[in-house]
Amino acid sequence: MIRGCALLLVLFGLFSCEQAQPVLPAPPAYTLVIHGGAGAIQKASMTAELDNQYREKLHEALDAGEAILKSGGTSLDAVVAAIRIMEDSPLFNAGKGAVFAHDGTNQMDASIMEGKTMRAGAVGGITQARNPILAARAVMEQSEHVLLTGKGADEFVLEIGLDTAGTDYFFTQRRWDSLQKVLKKNTPATSSDQKFGTVGAVALDEHGNLAAGTSTGGMTNKRWNRLGDSPLIGAGTYADNRACAISCTGHGEYFIRYAIAHELAARMRLLHVDLDATANSLLKDELFPAGGTGGLIALDKKGQVTMPFTTDGMYRGYTRPGERKVAIYDQEE
Repeated sequence: MIRGCALLLVLFGLFSCEQAQPVLPAPPAYTLVIHGGAGAIQKASMTAELDNQYREKLHEALDAGEAILKSGGTSLDAVVAAIRIMEDSPLFNAGKGAVFAHDGTNQMDASIMEGKTMRAGAVGGITQARNPILAARAVMEQSEHVLLTGKGADEFVLEIGLDTAGTDYFFTQRRWDSLQKVLKKNTPATSSDQKFGTVGAVALDEHGNLAAGTSTGGMTNKRWNRLGDSPLIGAGTYADNRACAISCTGHGEYFIRYAIAHELAARMRLLHVDLDATANSLLKDELFPAGGTGGLIALDKKGQVTMPFTTDGMYRGYTRPGERKVAIYDQEE
Protein backbone atom coordinates (compact mmCIF):
# COMPACT_ATOMS: atom_id res chain seq x y z
CA MET A 1 0.00 0.00 0.00
CA ILE A 2 2.84 2.39 0.90
CA ARG A 3 4.58 1.64 -2.38
CA GLY A 4 1.34 2.30 -4.25
CA CYS A 5 0.90 5.67 -2.57
CA ALA A 6 4.47 6.60 -3.30
CA LEU A 7 3.99 5.73 -6.96
CA LEU A 8 0.86 7.86 -7.11
CA LEU A 9 2.73 10.80 -5.55
CA VAL A 10 5.53 10.48 -8.11
CA LEU A 11 3.09 10.29 -10.99
CA PHE A 12 1.14 13.24 -9.61
CA GLY A 13 4.36 15.22 -9.30
CA LEU A 14 5.30 14.52 -12.91
CA PHE A 15 1.84 15.40 -14.09
CA SER A 16 1.90 18.64 -12.09
CA CYS A 17 5.27 19.60 -13.57
CA GLU A 18 4.02 19.03 -17.07
CA GLN A 19 0.93 21.10 -16.39
CA ALA A 20 3.07 23.92 -14.97
CA GLN A 21 5.14 24.35 -18.16
CA PRO A 22 4.51 27.79 -19.69
CA VAL A 23 2.70 27.95 -22.99
CA LEU A 24 4.90 29.73 -25.51
CA PRO A 25 3.14 32.25 -27.72
CA ALA A 26 2.76 31.25 -31.33
CA PRO A 27 4.97 33.19 -33.74
CA PRO A 28 3.16 35.83 -35.81
CA ALA A 29 1.79 34.78 -39.19
CA TYR A 30 4.42 37.01 -40.76
CA THR A 31 6.81 39.83 -39.94
CA LEU A 32 8.65 42.33 -42.14
CA VAL A 33 11.43 44.63 -40.92
CA ILE A 34 13.13 47.33 -43.02
CA HIS A 35 15.84 49.95 -42.72
CA GLY A 36 16.80 52.91 -44.87
CA GLY A 37 20.26 53.50 -43.45
CA ALA A 38 21.87 54.78 -40.27
CA GLY A 39 24.08 57.79 -39.64
CA ALA A 40 24.14 61.43 -38.62
CA ILE A 41 20.36 61.76 -38.73
CA GLN A 42 19.35 64.45 -36.26
CA LYS A 43 15.84 65.72 -35.69
CA ALA A 44 17.10 69.29 -35.26
CA SER A 45 18.47 69.32 -38.80
CA MET A 46 15.46 67.64 -40.42
CA THR A 47 12.61 69.73 -41.79
CA ALA A 48 9.07 68.60 -41.04
CA GLU A 49 8.49 68.08 -44.77
CA LEU A 50 11.53 65.85 -45.22
CA ASP A 51 10.73 63.92 -42.05
CA ASN A 52 7.29 63.23 -43.43
CA GLN A 53 8.68 62.17 -46.81
CA TYR A 54 10.93 59.57 -45.20
CA ARG A 55 8.15 58.21 -43.02
CA GLU A 56 5.76 57.95 -45.96
CA LYS A 57 8.35 56.08 -48.03
CA LEU A 58 9.08 53.68 -45.18
CA HIS A 59 5.36 52.98 -44.85
CA GLU A 60 5.14 52.45 -48.61
CA ALA A 61 7.96 49.90 -48.46
CA LEU A 62 6.26 48.10 -45.58
CA ASP A 63 2.97 48.12 -47.50
CA ALA A 64 4.60 46.53 -50.54
CA GLY A 65 6.21 43.72 -48.60
CA GLU A 66 3.26 43.13 -46.29
CA ALA A 67 0.84 42.78 -49.21
CA ILE A 68 2.86 39.77 -50.37
CA LEU A 69 3.10 38.22 -46.91
CA LYS A 70 -0.60 38.73 -46.23
CA SER A 71 -1.50 36.81 -49.36
CA GLY A 72 0.70 33.86 -48.41
CA GLY A 73 3.72 34.92 -50.46
CA THR A 74 7.33 34.16 -49.62
CA SER A 75 9.68 36.09 -47.41
CA LEU A 76 12.05 36.38 -50.38
CA ASP A 77 9.42 38.12 -52.51
CA ALA A 78 8.50 40.42 -49.63
CA VAL A 79 12.11 41.46 -49.07
CA VAL A 80 12.56 42.27 -52.76
CA ALA A 81 9.31 44.23 -52.94
CA ALA A 82 10.17 46.37 -49.92
CA ILE A 83 13.71 47.09 -51.10
CA ARG A 84 12.57 48.03 -54.61
CA ILE A 85 10.39 50.79 -53.19
CA MET A 86 13.40 52.31 -51.45
CA GLU A 87 15.67 51.78 -54.47
CA ASP A 88 13.19 53.71 -56.61
CA SER A 89 13.28 56.69 -54.24
CA PRO A 90 15.97 59.41 -54.35
CA LEU A 91 15.70 59.65 -50.56
CA PHE A 92 17.93 56.65 -49.95
CA ASN A 93 21.47 55.73 -50.98
CA ALA A 94 20.42 52.83 -53.21
CA GLY A 95 19.24 52.57 -56.79
CA LYS A 96 18.01 55.96 -57.99
CA GLY A 97 19.41 57.75 -54.94
CA ALA A 98 22.87 56.13 -55.08
CA VAL A 99 25.80 58.37 -54.15
CA PHE A 100 28.60 59.19 -56.57
CA ALA A 101 32.02 57.55 -56.62
CA HIS A 102 35.23 59.57 -57.08
CA ASP A 103 34.98 59.33 -60.88
CA GLY A 104 31.41 60.67 -60.94
CA THR A 105 29.72 57.32 -61.57
CA ASN A 106 27.11 55.49 -59.54
CA GLN A 107 28.44 52.09 -58.46
CA MET A 108 25.80 50.00 -56.74
CA ASP A 109 25.91 46.87 -54.59
CA ALA A 110 23.23 44.47 -53.40
CA SER A 111 22.79 41.01 -51.90
CA ILE A 112 20.01 38.62 -50.97
CA MET A 113 19.80 35.36 -49.03
CA GLU A 114 17.16 32.71 -48.40
CA GLY A 115 17.09 31.14 -44.94
CA LYS A 116 15.53 27.82 -45.88
CA THR A 117 17.98 26.78 -48.60
CA MET A 118 20.94 29.05 -47.70
CA ARG A 119 21.00 30.17 -51.34
CA ALA A 120 22.43 33.63 -51.88
CA GLY A 121 23.20 36.10 -54.65
CA ALA A 122 25.03 39.40 -54.82
CA VAL A 123 26.36 42.08 -57.15
CA GLY A 124 29.05 44.69 -56.59
CA GLY A 125 29.92 47.88 -58.45
CA ILE A 126 27.15 47.61 -61.04
CA THR A 127 26.16 50.74 -62.97
CA GLN A 128 23.08 50.02 -65.07
CA ALA A 129 20.51 47.91 -63.22
CA ARG A 130 17.52 50.02 -62.24
CA ASN A 131 16.97 47.75 -59.23
CA PRO A 132 20.20 46.20 -57.96
CA ILE A 133 18.28 43.88 -55.62
CA LEU A 134 16.77 42.20 -58.71
CA ALA A 135 20.27 41.71 -60.10
CA ALA A 136 21.36 40.06 -56.84
CA ARG A 137 18.35 37.76 -56.94
CA ALA A 138 19.08 36.89 -60.56
CA VAL A 139 22.62 35.88 -59.65
CA MET A 140 21.14 33.54 -57.04
CA GLU A 141 18.47 32.05 -59.29
CA GLN A 142 19.91 32.27 -62.81
CA SER A 143 23.60 31.55 -62.31
CA GLU A 144 25.79 29.07 -60.49
CA HIS A 145 27.54 31.86 -58.61
CA VAL A 146 26.99 33.95 -55.51
CA LEU A 147 28.81 37.23 -56.25
CA LEU A 148 29.37 39.04 -59.55
CA THR A 149 31.13 42.41 -59.72
CA GLY A 150 31.98 45.28 -62.06
CA LYS A 151 31.93 44.91 -65.83
CA GLY A 152 31.04 41.22 -65.71
CA ALA A 153 28.07 41.89 -63.45
CA ASP A 154 26.85 44.62 -65.83
CA GLU A 155 27.15 42.19 -68.74
CA PHE A 156 25.13 39.63 -66.79
CA VAL A 157 22.39 42.20 -66.12
CA LEU A 158 22.13 43.00 -69.83
CA GLU A 159 22.30 39.35 -70.89
CA ILE A 160 19.35 38.25 -68.75
CA GLY A 161 17.27 41.27 -69.72
CA LEU A 162 16.82 43.12 -66.43
CA ASP A 163 15.52 46.70 -66.60
CA THR A 164 18.40 49.12 -66.96
CA ALA A 165 18.76 52.89 -66.80
CA GLY A 166 21.26 55.49 -67.95
CA THR A 167 23.25 58.01 -65.98
CA ASP A 168 20.46 60.59 -66.17
CA TYR A 169 18.14 58.32 -64.18
CA PHE A 170 20.62 57.89 -61.33
CA PHE A 171 21.63 61.56 -61.18
CA THR A 172 20.32 63.48 -58.18
CA GLN A 173 21.53 66.99 -57.42
CA ARG A 174 22.03 66.53 -53.71
CA ARG A 175 24.20 63.43 -54.23
CA TRP A 176 26.24 65.31 -56.84
CA ASP A 177 26.63 68.25 -54.49
CA SER A 178 27.80 65.89 -51.74
CA LEU A 179 30.55 64.57 -54.02
CA GLN A 180 31.66 68.10 -54.97
CA LYS A 181 31.82 69.05 -51.31
CA VAL A 182 34.06 66.09 -50.53
CA LEU A 183 36.24 66.68 -53.59
CA LYS A 184 36.70 70.30 -52.57
CA LYS A 185 38.04 69.15 -49.21
CA ASN A 186 40.31 66.74 -51.11
CA THR A 187 39.64 64.07 -48.48
CA PRO A 188 37.50 60.93 -48.46
CA ALA A 189 34.11 61.14 -46.80
CA THR A 190 34.41 59.87 -43.27
CA SER A 191 32.02 57.77 -41.25
CA SER A 192 31.39 60.72 -38.91
CA ASP A 193 29.83 62.96 -41.57
CA GLN A 194 27.96 60.37 -43.62
CA LYS A 195 24.42 59.15 -43.56
CA PHE A 196 24.73 55.48 -44.37
CA GLY A 197 21.70 55.35 -46.67
CA THR A 198 21.97 51.65 -47.38
CA VAL A 199 18.53 50.01 -47.50
CA GLY A 200 17.57 46.54 -46.38
CA ALA A 201 14.78 44.21 -45.37
CA VAL A 202 14.30 40.94 -43.50
CA ALA A 203 11.10 38.90 -43.47
CA LEU A 204 9.40 35.86 -41.97
CA ASP A 205 6.57 34.29 -43.98
CA GLU A 206 3.65 32.07 -42.99
CA HIS A 207 5.69 29.00 -43.99
CA GLY A 208 8.26 29.82 -41.31
CA ASN A 209 10.97 30.83 -43.76
CA LEU A 210 13.34 33.77 -43.35
CA ALA A 211 14.99 35.95 -45.98
CA ALA A 212 17.25 39.02 -45.99
CA GLY A 213 18.36 41.58 -48.54
CA THR A 214 20.50 44.72 -48.67
CA SER A 215 21.13 47.36 -51.36
CA THR A 216 23.39 50.44 -51.45
CA GLY A 217 25.21 53.01 -53.53
CA GLY A 218 28.20 52.63 -51.23
CA MET A 219 30.33 55.49 -49.95
CA THR A 220 30.54 58.98 -51.46
CA ASN A 221 33.86 59.52 -53.25
CA LYS A 222 34.84 55.85 -53.04
CA ARG A 223 37.75 54.85 -55.30
CA TRP A 224 39.32 51.80 -56.87
CA ASN A 225 36.00 49.91 -57.10
CA ARG A 226 35.71 49.75 -53.34
CA LEU A 227 33.10 47.34 -52.00
CA GLY A 228 31.57 47.54 -48.55
CA ASP A 229 29.67 44.96 -46.52
CA SER A 230 26.37 45.18 -48.40
CA PRO A 231 27.23 42.76 -51.24
CA LEU A 232 29.11 40.38 -48.94
CA ILE A 233 27.16 37.45 -47.54
CA GLY A 234 27.93 37.15 -43.84
CA ALA A 235 29.07 40.75 -43.48
CA GLY A 236 26.07 42.87 -44.45
CA THR A 237 23.44 40.22 -45.20
CA TYR A 238 22.63 36.77 -43.83
CA ALA A 239 19.63 34.50 -43.41
CA ASP A 240 19.42 31.09 -41.77
CA ASN A 241 16.15 29.47 -40.73
CA ARG A 242 17.98 27.91 -37.78
CA ALA A 243 18.84 31.33 -36.41
CA CYS A 244 17.72 34.65 -37.87
CA ALA A 245 17.84 37.04 -40.84
CA ILE A 246 19.99 40.18 -40.78
CA SER A 247 20.62 43.28 -42.89
CA CYS A 248 23.28 45.79 -41.86
CA THR A 249 24.05 49.44 -42.55
CA GLY A 250 27.10 51.42 -41.52
CA HIS A 251 30.83 51.74 -41.97
CA GLY A 252 31.23 48.68 -44.16
CA GLU A 253 34.92 48.01 -43.52
CA TYR A 254 34.16 47.24 -39.88
CA PHE A 255 31.12 45.12 -40.64
CA ILE A 256 33.33 43.09 -42.99
CA ARG A 257 36.14 42.64 -40.46
CA TYR A 258 33.78 41.48 -37.75
CA ALA A 259 31.48 39.52 -40.12
CA ILE A 260 28.61 41.03 -38.16
CA ALA A 261 25.67 39.40 -39.96
CA HIS A 262 27.09 35.88 -39.73
CA GLU A 263 28.39 36.45 -36.22
CA LEU A 264 24.91 37.31 -34.97
CA ALA A 265 23.36 34.31 -36.73
CA ALA A 266 26.07 31.96 -35.44
CA ARG A 267 25.61 33.08 -31.84
CA MET A 268 21.85 32.65 -32.15
CA ARG A 269 22.19 29.17 -33.66
CA LEU A 270 24.93 27.81 -31.41
CA LEU A 271 24.41 29.60 -28.10
CA HIS A 272 20.61 30.07 -28.19
CA VAL A 273 20.95 33.61 -26.87
CA ASP A 274 18.48 36.50 -26.93
CA LEU A 275 18.31 38.23 -30.34
CA ASP A 276 17.98 41.81 -29.13
CA ALA A 277 20.61 41.59 -26.40
CA THR A 278 23.12 39.88 -28.69
CA ALA A 279 22.63 42.31 -31.58
CA ASN A 280 23.03 45.29 -29.26
CA SER A 281 26.13 43.83 -27.68
CA LEU A 282 27.76 43.15 -31.05
CA LEU A 283 27.26 46.73 -32.20
CA LYS A 284 27.81 48.62 -28.97
CA ASP A 285 30.31 46.51 -27.04
CA GLU A 286 32.43 45.10 -29.88
CA LEU A 287 32.06 47.08 -33.12
CA PHE A 288 31.72 50.60 -31.74
CA PRO A 289 34.80 50.52 -29.46
CA ALA A 290 36.83 49.36 -32.49
CA GLY A 291 35.69 52.43 -34.46
CA GLY A 292 32.76 51.01 -36.41
CA THR A 293 29.41 52.78 -36.42
CA GLY A 294 26.07 51.83 -37.93
CA GLY A 295 23.10 49.62 -37.29
CA LEU A 296 21.25 46.49 -38.28
CA ILE A 297 17.84 44.91 -38.41
CA ALA A 298 17.29 41.28 -37.45
CA LEU A 299 14.38 38.86 -37.17
CA ASP A 300 14.11 35.29 -35.92
CA LYS A 301 11.59 32.49 -36.56
CA LYS A 302 9.66 33.42 -33.43
CA GLY A 303 8.99 36.82 -34.93
CA GLN A 304 11.31 38.62 -32.53
CA VAL A 305 12.57 41.92 -33.96
CA THR A 306 15.59 44.05 -33.15
CA MET A 307 16.74 47.30 -34.79
CA PRO A 308 19.81 48.57 -32.86
CA PHE A 309 22.21 51.30 -34.03
CA THR A 310 25.10 53.36 -32.67
CA THR A 311 24.49 56.53 -34.68
CA ASP A 312 22.17 59.51 -34.18
CA GLY A 313 19.41 57.76 -36.06
CA MET A 314 18.37 55.00 -38.43
CA TYR A 315 15.42 54.97 -40.83
CA ARG A 316 13.59 51.85 -39.72
CA GLY A 317 10.28 50.08 -39.29
CA TYR A 318 8.47 46.78 -39.00
CA THR A 319 5.02 45.37 -39.56
CA ARG A 320 3.11 42.23 -38.64
CA PRO A 321 -0.57 41.43 -38.08
CA GLY A 322 -2.06 44.17 -35.93
CA GLU A 323 1.22 45.99 -35.29
CA ARG A 324 3.38 48.49 -37.16
CA LYS A 325 6.13 50.93 -36.26
CA VAL A 326 8.18 53.46 -38.23
CA ALA A 327 10.94 55.52 -36.62
CA ILE A 328 13.96 57.66 -37.54
CA TYR A 329 15.70 59.09 -34.48
CA ASP A 330 17.27 57.64 -31.36
CA GLN A 331 14.98 57.11 -28.37
CA GLU A 332 11.91 57.44 -30.58
CA GLU A 333 8.80 55.69 -29.34
